[in-house]
Amino acid sequence: MMSIRLSRFKKFIPMLLCIQFVLVIGQAQESSPVAQKKYTKEIEKLSAKKVMQTAFSIIDAIDGQTTEDLIALTEIEAPPFKEGARATAFKTLLKQTELDTVWIDAIGNVIGLRKGADGDRVVVLDAHLDTVFPEGTDVTVKQKGDTLYAPGIGDDTRGLAMLVAISKAMNIAALQTKADIWFVGSVGEEGLGDLRGVKHLFRENAPKIASWIAIDGGAIGRVNNAGLGSTRYKAVFKGKGGHSWGAFGLANPHHALGYAITHFTKEAKKYIDEGPKTSFNIGRIGGGTSVNSIPFESWMEVDMRSVDAERLLEMDRIFKESMHAALEEYNASGVDDEISLELIKIGDRPSGELPETTPLVQRAIAATLFFDEQPRLTRGSTNGNIPISLGIPAVTLGRGGNGGGAHSLGEWWINENGTKAIKLALLIAMAEAGLGK
Repeated sequence: MMSIRLSRFKKFIPMLLCIQFVLVIGQAQESSPVAQKKYTKEIEKLSAKKVMQTAFSIIDAIDGQTTEDLIALTEIEAPPFKEGARATAFKTLLKQTELDTVWIDAIGNVIGLRKGADGDRVVVLDAHLDTVFPEGTDVTVKQKGDTLYAPGIGDDTRGLAMLVAISKAMNIAALQTKADIWFVGSVGEEGLGDLRGVKHLFRENAPKIASWIAIDGGAIGRVNNAGLGSTRYKAVFKGKGGHSWGAFGLANPHHALGYAITHFTKEAKKYIDEGPKTSFNIGRIGGGTSVNSIPFESWMEVDMRSVDAERLLEMDRIFKESMHAALEEYNASGVDDEISLELIKIGDRPSGELPETTPLVQRAIAATLFFDEQPRLTRGSTNGNIPISLGIPAVTLGRGGNGGGAHSLGEWWINENGTKAIKLALLIAMAEAGLGK
């Protein structure tokens, strides 16, 4: 009887082994990133230097002022394409840290240079100046207990305050690097800004940047080494417009837009149901002058993203074909006159990924572990997309503390061991730039 049962069980052994293999592979994919020994030793040796310990102590000592800088910068509006006032204030704060020179470039980026002993490379520490909030938003910081509330208090004003603290600590501790360090307050990271600040810094014939370290995002431990690509369009449907009663039957751009949304969402959904993760979103719709008027224009803004560059190109094709198919169908539906269509590309963020073995990524992992935090390799849409797509080492780090509500009017941040994230960013930057004599 036992032999019969065993013989029946034997036929399931290959299946069970296969299931076990799949489970083991899945666990391996979800395992934490590992720091190679040489980078662990490098970080430990660097952090033990007296000058580094001094810099860490300074960061702790000036923490109150860092919070004051955070509040002051947060209360300066920085809506999309209107970051000028905040840029001026940030430039002033950087100049007070006695950098070699600080300037605002042609597109609005604030750049502070701390010269290195060799000066043959440039390592960037970046945080973005802009927020998602429109002009006129109340950005007054309100404090309840230990919590600071204000739109943009975390994303990414905290990153700007961290850069000022790092520059202060380097100056007071007389930290010398081999490479030049740029402290950058960049414009255009959010929304329709389309990374215009960082794109300008990597334009053709611009000074060569060797490494890019951005501070953006939430909790400490984030090591963003992969760029999530996106393509964005504004689709504009145009007609003659007229009175809702007197011109009834005239081609209506809003009605054409409805056709377009139906076509696109149906075709896009079929495509994204399989394969690497890809998304689409119709984020804004507008047009028209009154309830009793046939509009002369109707528009929508569309965001498409994918972890795979080829799939993003396919989504681009699906979107365009859907728009034109909808236009033809609507114009053939028996309406008077015709609707025209204009497709305007309003966003293009390239994708890419750096291997875990990239020295900058390894240094970020090793430094995070040094501070007893768990590193997490992530993919996101950040300033890092541009250098990553060009094969230039880049990571985006979390700003630390405890916060939430990003992109909302109720955004908040608590200074829970917030200096640790500042020290972490400094340590990574120093490892990448090299400690000078």
